[in-house]
Amino acid sequence: MIKRISIIIVLLVSFASTAQEGTFSPYSFLGIGNDSFRGTAENRSMGGLSSTSDSIHLNLQNPAAYGDLTYTTLTAGMTVNSLTLKTNEKSESLTHTTFDYLSIGIPLNKFGVGFGVKPVSAVGYDIRENEGDFKNKYKGEGGLNSVYISAGAEIFKDFKLGFTANYNFGTLNYNNLITKRQVQYASRELVETELHGFNFEIGAIKDFQINKKNYLRVAATFRPEMDIDATVDRRLASVQVFSTDQITVIDENQLPIKKSELTLAQKTTLSLGIGEKRKWYLGADYVMQKSNDFSELTYNFSDDVVYKDRDLIRLGGYFIPRYNDPSNIFKRFSYRAGIRYEQTGLNYKGQDIKEFGINVGLGIPAGRVFTNANIGVEYYKRGTKDNGLVQEDYISVFLSFSFNDKWFIKSKFN
Repeated sequence: MIKRISIIIVLLVSFASTAQEGTFSPYSFLGIGNDSFRGTAENRSMGGLSSTSDSIHLNLQNPAAYGDLTYTTLTAGMTVNSLTLKTNEKSESLTHTTFDYLSIGIPLNKFGVGFGVKPVSAVGYDIRENEGDFKNKYKGEGGLNSVYISAGAEIFKDFKLGFTANYNFGTLNYNNLITKRQVQYASRELVETELHGFNFEIGAIKDFQINKKNYLRVAATFRPEMDIDATVDRRLASVQVFSTDQITVIDENQLPIKKSELTLAQKTTLSLGIGEKRKWYLGADYVMQKSNDFSELTYNFSDDVVYKDRDLIRLGGYFIPRYNDPSNIFKRFSYRAGIRYEQTGLNYKGQDIKEFGINVGLGIPAGRVFTNANIGVEYYKRGTKDNGLVQEDYISVFLSFSFNDKWFIKSKFN
């Protein structure tokens, strides 16, 4: 037992030290990047639906779901993203792979606990512009990640409560280079922003039995507004740029290190669903998030950027023909699907940046070694080509494995 826990802790520490949800989105330049966590592969296959729970899968969006956990569960997920960036003049395609989360949940008598690491936001872009005599190159990478611990329990019959504490950490790196024709030296700006701080979330799930088979579920989560610390290290330099893109620094000026606070906005999720246990479920989420305040990041904040309240609607569900069929494995598959529509809360150059996504997925029984595998496909669109902006079209294939086992079993014989 101690050996198992030690191995898991080593995995989490290793994952946390390298975790970075990659992206190639021009919109990630703004604020602290794009939101990058949409739930586990199981939830994401249902449009990101946050209200489902059972004995062998982790729900990282509502901590009350740990109250249903029966088996110790270790899960990890990854995504292969195919992205096309479009403007009114041209388009460009690229592919990148991301590691999404690593989590474990452990049932302990009347409650369950969980801990792991997951992404919060991501920065990733490489933009090159030619404007008259000027050539501009903007490059950014990094993101905000979270190490969390959660607990959930059934307080009363069919009523569960849960709590999650997050420690958020990460580094954002920006490299801006401006070159003018017939001017010997270019101007370079390097900005490194370190972020860290705590926040927490509470969740609740209540089931109402409609008849012998079907139940109605009402669920909610709430994350209060909290601040995180930001340390900004900014350097300005005159540089010489060669044809091979090699750069030699001529003169560099270290600006005073700036320390400030950023606000992670209040977020509320309300969920409603109906289903039959181990058979089917259909649900809906409505997410409300107050506007963010990242105005302290003056290097990537301008009058062109307006932050508004965020609204998100998710619809999804699953169907299992017969979860314990002894002969037909396809009847034990979980068939999942969902859609989502989001007003991201970002208005850039007078345009509201919106997202729309469609998801499908499968849960595949995989024996005792791989207890279940989950694979899904998502198409989603972000942004617009209006007003000189960029539209992003994604096709993402995501995969996770969940390993399940019984821990903390009392010995029957001495």
